[in-house]
Amino acid sequence: MKALILSGGKGTRLRPLTYTGAKQLVPVANKPILWYGIEALVAAGITDIGIVISPESGDEVRAKTGDGKRFGAQITYIRQDSPDGLAHAVKVAQPFLGDSPFVMYLGDNLIQGDLAALLNDFKTRTLAATILLCPVPNPTAFGVAEVGADGRVLRLVEKPKVPPSNLALVGIYFFSAVIHDAIADISPSARGELEITDAIQWLIDRQACVEACQLRGWWLDTGKKDDLLEANRVILDTRLQTAILGEVDAQSKATGRVRLGEGSRLINCTVRGPAIVGANCHLENCFIGPYTSIADDVRLVDADIEHSVILAGASVEGVSGRIVDSLIGQRASLTTAPRRPKAMRLMIGDDSKIELI
Repeated sequence: MKALILSGGKGTRLRPLTYTGAKQLVPVANKPILWYGIEALVAAGITDIGIVISPESGDEVRAKTGDGKRFGAQITYIRQDSPDGLAHAVKVAQPFLGDSPFVMYLGDNLIQGDLAALLNDFKTRTLAATILLCPVPNPTAFGVAEVGADGRVLRLVEKPKVPPSNLALVGIYFFSAVIHDAIADISPSARGELEITDAIQWLIDRQACVEACQLRGWWLDTGKKDDLLEANRVILDTRLQTAILGEVDAQSKATGRVRLGEGSRLINCTVRGPAIVGANCHLENCFIGPYTSIADDVRLVDADIEHSVILAGASVEGVSGRIVDSLIGQRASLTTAPRRPKAMRLMIGDDSKIELI
């Protein structure tokens, strides 16, 4: 069994951050989103993993993630020259996949739960495909499945105006090698892409056994700022372990579940968990509220931050107004003039310099 993780695309919904980096490398609780998927696959016993990358961000993904040894896996990188659809990504990965059954995992998705049981069911029952479904309040924004009483998938519709159900396709699929026949026979959609939903429908139309499994637990697609902040909140809530590895002075307090990285210093600060502060950070005269992730080498002075993600090397100084629901890019610098706002919601790209006046 192999796995294929899709880590290409242009990440337009997370711009300006994704002008300079891959969306799958944006951190959630100080770990790249992509790595959660790799870890989930390895935990399920799949260690032969292909990662589809784009020309724009592929080098960064490769440099950051490496050959897979840190995860106990072997990673092969597969270049997709243009974002021509999920089925197209499978097509360019066919030399890696060969005739092996595989899991396709969208690299900007996070799910709760264990893939091992799903994987075992797929392998033992000789299915053509298994799709994961999750009920959503806005099915018109997703690929949606119509499922029979026996669990077999009857029909898939991409972003329907009149949805046949509220069951959206989660970005994790189990396929046998027959999916390659389907992809070879379908045509690009109206938006010019080879759609994986069309390939699965091809299987259904030919009476291949395609079954659905409803996901138990949460599913998060981190393609937009608010979704990424929600993913950060959920991961901090469910997985963060307390560890104070840095220095906390006598005037500082860290309450609740807080992780403070090595070489970091809190000077006259209050940190209320769940919150994580990376390594070699300097925080002075700050309030860090719950659901905040601060990456390595960040400098915060006179700042009040809550429910936000601050990327590596960023600095925020002299901003007494509260920063909430914000995403601040790598090496970005935020300062303020004497007249200060009461609260801010920000999305600041890498290497930006902003002065509030």
